[in-house]
Amino acid sequence: MSTVHTKGTEMTTNSNDAKIGGKTSIKAYREALNDAIREEMRRDPTVIVLGEEVSGGAGCDGQDDAYGGVFGVTKGLMPEVGRERVIDTPISEAAIIGAAAGAANNGLRPIAELMFFDFIGVSFDQIFNQAAKFRYMFGGKSKTPMVIRGTVGAGWRAGAQHSSILHSVVTHIPGLKVVMPSNAYDAKGLMVQAIRDEDPVIFLEHKVMYNNECEVPDEQYAIPFGEAAFPRQGKDVTIVAISNMVTHAIAAADILAKEGITCDVIDPRTVSPLDDEAILESVEVTGRLVVVDEGNPRCGLASDIAGIVAEKGFFSLRAPIRTVTAPHTPVPFAPELEDAYVPNVDKVLAAVRDVLGA
Repeated sequence: MSTVHTKGTEMTTNSNDAKIGGKTSIKAYREALNDAIREEMRRDPTVIVLGEEVSGGAGCDGQDDAYGGVFGVTKGLMPEVGRERVIDTPISEAAIIGAAAGAANNGLRPIAELMFFDFIGVSFDQIFNQAAKFRYMFGGKSKTPMVIRGTVGAGWRAGAQHSSILHSVVTHIPGLKVVMPSNAYDAKGLMVQAIRDEDPVIFLEHKVMYNNECEVPDEQYAIPFGEAAFPRQGKDVTIVAISNMVTHAIAAADILAKEGITCDVIDPRTVSPLDDEAILESVEVTGRLVVVDEGNPRCGLASDIAGIVAEKGFFSLRAPIRTVTAPHTPVPFAPELEDAYVPNVDKVLAAVRDVLGA
């Protein structure tokens, strides 16, 4: 195992991650993404960025490059590479994704930003019925190297229509790869891999993590898809956590360790492809599984992972599988209700103790 240190947390990555030497810096999740995109745009002139307010400032007095997207991820790219490669678009998700899919089929590598991934419904056809199927429909002769970035998740007090986490929807679709980094180190390496990939990649960034910092190599590196990370290792319970839930799973594992209970915390990093082998191997040792996912429970990723283990690892289980998810409701706007809606450390602790008691 190789180790990446985050603020107050030790993140462990697989030994087959890129071997990084040289200088590292403490960088926020947002900065790591910016670095990955900037360096890939320098390296490859076919990489372009398009979306709403990804550059900003055109035709206005005052500061050019005023926005860099609503969360500032693309800040500073336009002055370096020009407006012909960092393209502000109309407020039309269908146009953004349609243009990106067409560009990808004609030799470019677009990075398309959906300001909030909740708005994916406006571009369902362009993603599900076109980009995801081009390679299949054209007998493997067509490539669609495009990245669709979007913010997901609750906790930002943004209301139900700006706070969903719809990863299970896109994970269901064959032809799409779905990436959900939980820290800045993974965000950079997975973004580089996504840009270089030959297929459509859905890259989902939890909006509450943009300021989270950890040690990140300054040089470019790629993290392969489908290879989970183990931020904590143990023998009593396997905890699989997705995106921002990894933070809660690590905190819970650290509390339990002081009680003599050790947990395997697994961060899949990509949910399509999913490293189910890592999950099954862990459950074979621990015999107990808790899956933590902010998504809604019905037809969600937690249920999917639980189903895989129930089908392929049933005889390893010593207790029923527990899932920790949001309730089957829209995200509330009231701060107190939103906090109660999102899975937290206490809920993870309760689930682990429940499977141990069983």
